[in-house]
Amino acid sequence: MSQSLPEKLTAPDIDLLSPMLNQEGDSWTADYQGLTLKTALQPIYSLSHKRIIGYEALVRPFDTDNAAVLPIHLFQLPASNAENLLLDRLCRYLHIRNYTGFHDQLNWLFLNVSPQVVTSGTQADSFFGQLLKKTGLPPHRIVIEIVEQPTDDADKLRETVAYHKKLGCLTAIDDFGAGHSNFERIWNLSPDIVKLDRKLLTRATEDDKARQILNGIVSLLHQSGCLVLLEGVETRDQALMAVDAGVDFVQGFYFRRPSIRLEEISSGAADLDVLLNEYKSQSLVTRDPTHQLIHTFSDDFREAITRLNKGVDMQQACLKLLAHPAVSRCYLVDDRGVQIEDTLVSEAIAGSLDPRFRPLESTTSADWYRQQYLRKAIAQPELLQVTTPYLCITGAYMCVTLSLGYYCQGGLRVLCCDLIANSINNVMQQG
Repeated sequence: MSQSLPEKLTAPDIDLLSPMLNQEGDSWTADYQGLTLKTALQPIYSLSHKRIIGYEALVRPFDTDNAAVLPIHLFQLPASNAENLLLDRLCRYLHIRNYTGFHDQLNWLFLNVSPQVVTSGTQADSFFGQLLKKTGLPPHRIVIEIVEQPTDDADKLRETVAYHKKLGCLTAIDDFGAGHSNFERIWNLSPDIVKLDRKLLTRATEDDKARQILNGIVSLLHQSGCLVLLEGVETRDQALMAVDAGVDFVQGFYFRRPSIRLEEISSGAADLDVLLNEYKSQSLVTRDPTHQLIHTFSDDFREAITRLNKGVDMQQACLKLLAHPAVSRCYLVDDRGVQIEDTLVSEAIAGSLDPRFRPLESTTSADWYRQQYLRKAIAQPELLQVTTPYLCITGAYMCVTLSLGYYCQGGLRVLCCDLIANSINNVMQQG
């Protein structure tokens, strides 16, 4: 830049930025240090609505020969906090100018803002309210993304986020799960939307445990009152994983790449019907074994209960169940959720017990009432209950529990049986 800027820009500087913008037909560009800046938009889709609900604005710089320059090189150009602040404002000004003339006058515009820029100076971002007034873009169509970067002024960051909310904008935390974007930031800022870091998706693609963690994070964020967006979706398998994780919104090359051809951005939209139908078909085969498990184990469960009511001891009554290769444990619980005898461990798993978890093996008088499968079995006697996979506390492995409440001598008891989750597919194939 040829201009010398003060170290802190505390006043709105729209008049300083306006001469740096140029209108070319229906679109706008900006000049910055010999580069031409253009707006690229990448659609964001709602899986439930099966359509675009917003666009992330990204800057695309070009040199004097109209050759593309990497955005990272653009953001290395500012030599001071003042220049960094001006570049950030210039990009937002450019994107909003382009979006006000965009054909879609319903959906959100996602704008990236660095925490360092947000917290610079006194009322450093009061500029944004003036910008919205000048361009006429309603604030409820803006989602302010706080990009994952450290900031030493958490109070100022919280104040500035509150300022944008007061304007009427939505707020989002970007790159959640990486660096400084964690639940502490969720609690402090109370964002409307959380964008998950794509590394979570990459790890989930390679590791089943990471996939379970991804699903758990989505659930926790929903309980925190946040909508969840998964970015960086690049393949069909990752798209199906996003559907299974329960995220609300998706973004990535699989659906649509960012484009500076704004007039063409909504053409050739992703066919989410095909994706969701594939997920439904896949779920029936591999994701919901409940009916198959009930069919496979119902007779053995009822035979065991019949024998228990005749006074046969637990070991003999559960012989068939314990002989099944997928079964790891059987145990009996009373109507208060307290285990009556010690757990019976199948011979197949007895030799592979991890000695590191030996302190957890004895479960006599253990109280399982907190477990949903136990409460459901007590509430619905004679109906076989099946859980989704969860971590078994007595062996630290993923299991599925079958439970059946039955009456014995006027009281209610529950017979429980743990299956090794990794063996479920084999059970279904045998069925």
